Amino acid sequence: MTAAADPVKLMKQEVGRAAANLIQSNSIVGLGTGSTTAYAIQFIGERLKSGEIKDIVGVPTSFQAEVLSKQYGIPLTTLDAIDHIDIAIDGADEVDPQKNLIKGGGAAHTREKVVDYLANQFIVVIDSGKLVDKLGSVFAVPVEVIPMAVTPVMNAIAKLGGKPELRMGVKKAGPVVTDQGNLVVDVKFDDIPDPVNLEKTLNNIPGVLENGIFVNCADKVLIGEVKDGKPVVQEM
Repeated sequence: MTAAADPVKLMKQEVGRAAANLIQSNSIVGLGTGSTTAYAIQFIGERLKSGEIKDIVGVPTSFQAEVLSKQYGIPLTTLDAIDHIDIAIDGADEVDPQKNLIKGGGAAHTREKVVDYLANQFIVVIDSGKLVDKLGSVFAVPVEVIPMAVTPVMNAIAKLGGKPELRMGVKKAGPVVTDQGNLVVDVKFDDIPDPVNLEKTLNNIPGVLENGIFVNCADKVLIGEVKDGKPVVQEM
């Protein structure tokens, strides 16, 4: 199968395009991380280049988003230079029926959380495989931890009933290091009955910078699916 005909890739492109089409001129845009959001960044760049929209400035949530934005000609700014974000586009690893999310498969959840919560409108782009009845069904909760605190944090998480595991690098010896220079502990919970409280509890452990549970922040969820070999995009 050629890459051009890959239905999953086409579907991710269509979800990215649907999100990029929500961007209006004169906007400050939060640019998320991950494969589907990468297509949104590409299409925002294309809309800018064609003159369909103008005066867009982006706030990247990761080194990946920064590199892609530069590649596609989207001017960037920092949170120091702005007082609001109009719209943010980002992916998720799990989405429950209340639009609560688990994010952080790409270890960028801390910066994503800062940007996505600031945005007046937060658009989540996913494929239907990311939909779950309850958070934590499939995906572990990523917790960003300062390096010196990894052992006490993992012990504290185990006391909460979680199964913590230090995320190790792929094609790299040793653990994954975030853009902030920290480590990621992936925590599997048998059940997350109350994501709102679990988010707070995890963040209150000394040494934890942030975790990948996002509650009460997603405004719109765009879901891509492949039906009869064709990409379909629906809104949750």
